[in-house]
Amino acid sequence: MKKIAVIGAGVTGVTTAYALMNRGFEVTVFDQNRYAAMDTSFANGGQLSASNAEVWNRWSTVFKGMKWMFKRGAPLLVNPKPSWHKYSWMAEFVANIPGYRQNTIDTVRMAIAAREHLKETAKAEGFTFDAEERGILHIYNTKYEYDHATAVNALLEEGGLVREAVSPSEIKALEPAIVGDYYGGYYTASDMTGDIHRYSRGLSDACRKKGVNFHFRADVTGIRMVEGGHIVHWSDDDGTQTEDRFDGIVVCAGVSSRKFGQMLGDRVNVYPVKGYSITVSLDDDTSQAAAPWISLLDDEAKVVTSRLGKTRFRIAGTAEFNGYNWDIRDDRVRPLVKWVERNFPDVETEHAVPWAGLRPMMPNMVPLVDAGKRPGVYYNTGHGHLGWTLSAATAEIIGDKIRDDMAA
Repeated sequence: MKKIAVIGAGVTGVTTAYALMNRGFEVTVFDQNRYAAMDTSFANGGQLSASNAEVWNRWSTVFKGMKWMFKRGAPLLVNPKPSWHKYSWMAEFVANIPGYRQNTIDTVRMAIAAREHLKETAKAEGFTFDAEERGILHIYNTKYEYDHATAVNALLEEGGLVREAVSPSEIKALEPAIVGDYYGGYYTASDMTGDIHRYSRGLSDACRKKGVNFHFRADVTGIRMVEGGHIVHWSDDDGTQTEDRFDGIVVCAGVSSRKFGQMLGDRVNVYPVKGYSITVSLDDDTSQAAAPWISLLDDEAKVVTSRLGKTRFRIAGTAEFNGYNWDIRDDRVRPLVKWVERNFPDVETEHAVPWAGLRPMMPNMVPLVDAGKRPGVYYNTGHGHLGWTLSAATAEIIGDKIRDDMAA
């Protein structure tokens, strides 16, 4: 039986481990945290959203970044401090603008496939993750935003997604709790939401029961190529050094994938784009009744929401280009709280727990799901803001590739 090491136990690493286990491999997962899904897969917006598959490679994104550079509460914030990694990544981002159309269509197709894999897996393994299959409603404040959404809709449809235009009155009918006037919206009935952390923990537990090895609190310090495979060196939290030989390695390490790519002789140009969320505890009957059940995406504010059961309301958004920085800044969290208070004024926000995570983004906004230069090295990383949405599909893609390569 071939042995495969998976580096990273976020949603991408866990789904990859599951896919490889189902293809008959002996799988070992390494992660620096104590549990699965403790970094970017801990508290994201919760949306499984094929409807949000539009890539960001547009000139308007560049202009917004320049416009908002010195506005601390802006939805998109770029720290102007010079950094070769950041500015070289941005140059590649601009160079990929011509690929906007095809990359959007390809991402939609992956997202639709992933959604079905994800649901089938949870059902087969018998765990729940606060799933709400009520669709996702995109809301627009202006004609300009709505017209752009209409243009994007043509690409989503080409990718196989059904998304319906809705009027202001239909927005209120779909989500009676929302306050405010909107120009219009688009509703995707097939999209859904769920708790990424609960899903990842549930799937990691299922993998462990079926024989997948997990090394938590394991810092992978080196990877050495040997004949027919690789030696992985790691240390645990008390400094004990260990090594083991594997026939193949899959890097699913989020924003650390760049570091591991360098160890393995590959350029993996992921950049850490920080996102924030708040989880509002709905502790009273009034808040529970006033919070939305349908998932929302406010295009102007770049805010997404999900209802995680009766007593939790997740609000997430913003994109911050500020390097490997996990600091939770109040001036970035406050706009999320104010958004709730403006749109759902009867929801009590006293108990809103903030969080920040670093999304691993490739310059073309498409995940890297492929082999590396060395035999037996693979990558499933760089999913950006769609890790939760795409992971189940990319795990199947890389699982098939590794199976076929190892059989050759």
